[in-house]
Amino acid sequence: MARICEITGKTYMSGNKVSHSNKKTKRVFKPNLQTKKFYIPEEDRYITLKVSTEGIRNINKKGISACLKEAREKGYLAK
Repeated sequence: MARICEITGKTYMSGNKVSHSNKKTKRVFKPNLQTKKFYIPEEDRYITLKVSTEGIRNINKKGISACLKEAREKGYLAK
């Protein structure tokens, strides 16, 4: 599976690595992804998601059900 957050849709960003001599070469910034299990009380089951740390904060703030609904609407999460 790709390295994409299933809640926020975060993915790779590209940029430059800048050396001391100010040479620039391409590099990749990867999202901070965590594999985490969440309990969904409405369905009485657990779900495992690959989520960025920002996604975990959103889930703590809004709740898992609201975040899953938004992710499905935006197309980040299949099902």
